[in-house]
Amino acid sequence: MFKKILIANRGEIAIRVIRACKELDIKTVAVYSQADKDSLHKELADEAICVGPPPARDSYLNIPNIISAAIVTGAEAIHPGYGFLAENPTFARLCEECGIKFIGPPPNVIEALGDKTNARRIIKNVGVPIVPGAEEALSDEELFRVAEKIGFPLMIKASAGGGGKGMRIVETKEQLALALPSARAEAEASFGDGRLYLEKFLKRPHHIEVQILADTYGNVVHLGERECSIQTPSYQKMLEEAPSPLVDEELRRKMGEAAVKVAKTVGYITAGTIEFLVDENLSFYFMEINTRIQVEHPVTEAITDIDIVKWQILTAGGEKLSFQQEDVVLRGHSIECRITAEDPYKDFAPNVGRINKLVLPGGPWVRLDTHLYEGYSVSPHYDALLAKLIVWGKTREEAIKRMQRALDEFIIEGVKTNKEFHKEILASPIFREGKAYVGFVKELLERRKENEQRNMGPL
Repeated sequence: MFKKILIANRGEIAIRVIRACKELDIKTVAVYSQADKDSLHKELADEAICVGPPPARDSYLNIPNIISAAIVTGAEAIHPGYGFLAENPTFARLCEECGIKFIGPPPNVIEALGDKTNARRIIKNVGVPIVPGAEEALSDEELFRVAEKIGFPLMIKASAGGGGKGMRIVETKEQLALALPSARAEAEASFGDGRLYLEKFLKRPHHIEVQILADTYGNVVHLGERECSIQTPSYQKMLEEAPSPLVDEELRRKMGEAAVKVAKTVGYITAGTIEFLVDENLSFYFMEINTRIQVEHPVTEAITDIDIVKWQILTAGGEKLSFQQEDVVLRGHSIECRITAEDPYKDFAPNVGRINKLVLPGGPWVRLDTHLYEGYSVSPHYDALLAKLIVWGKTREEAIKRMQRALDEFIIEGVKTNKEFHKEILASPIFREGKAYVGFVKELLERRKENEQRNMGPL
């Protein structure tokens, strides 16, 4: 097993990895930018090294500096967390060439699955259903021809992307013509790759993903599913829960078997997530594979009692999974709310500032993953995620009530957050009934705006 690991990330996920390493008796090295010189992850690690100025491209995305930091500190492995370099095959390959273990799947697997159009081809050949669309990135002229063949509405997606970047829903040929330039520009800016493809847009689908773990001995298990349909209008996940209120035992078995089949086919190792869309008829379609730890992994940990980050590290180090599929038992229900420095009522505008008051929630079966402390300054340079509030309950109803209570206890002053909007979601009848779908948040905000305008009356 590794003696020292460098964490090539920041914020709550860097702290999460540091905690797992400490419990495995592994020394840790934190990297930080000049903007994060007072960061909590820097203080909690055994060693810390600055890798550049505040912009991510000069620090957390600076591959030479990060690899140099690993070599200088004697780190045997690098854990990339999520975002930044987590799904960068060039970085993973350079780690290997420098004799440093990349904690994730092999570079060729990241490369094959990171290209969404290539992943669609692989999945189609495996026999797992995919959303109707183009199996390759196309020129604008070709995209128009494919659009006519598939029929509207359609989803424009970035071939190299994820996280909602470059995604657009179009209802007509005219909308497609208007959306393509901005989608291509956003994909180029986000991933350095402007290639696009099209998928048939499923109305009111559920976004459901299956967590997998795989070792170097060919063993692959799935840990059940997560419901991830609560997303911002730009498709950033906000609230996740496990298990999904939509999924029954039969659908769980089918999706789990499909996820394991895909992982075995591509030679997957460590932790990963297979993402699906499920329509109103409970038919599921492959969407994409995330070759990293997910932000929402804690809800799966809560219902399985399996430490996913530890097993990600252990399997990368050559350890064999100590359990089989039949040993994975789902118990109770878990919900995660992502608390971000954003104003949902102003198009999720980001907010920066100094945390001048912080009261953390607690009590039984409440978990908080965060890098915040009183006096911490929220930087404009990075993601708006401040904390992940996770609760567990014997039933979904108990978990909802516990989350409502925990949100009431959680006080953050100094920056605007989405906390109150989470409470609005939790109280909505559609969510309480387990029927929330992709697009629900957008519709909830639109109804809210209409009600406000109606109550204002004529000006």
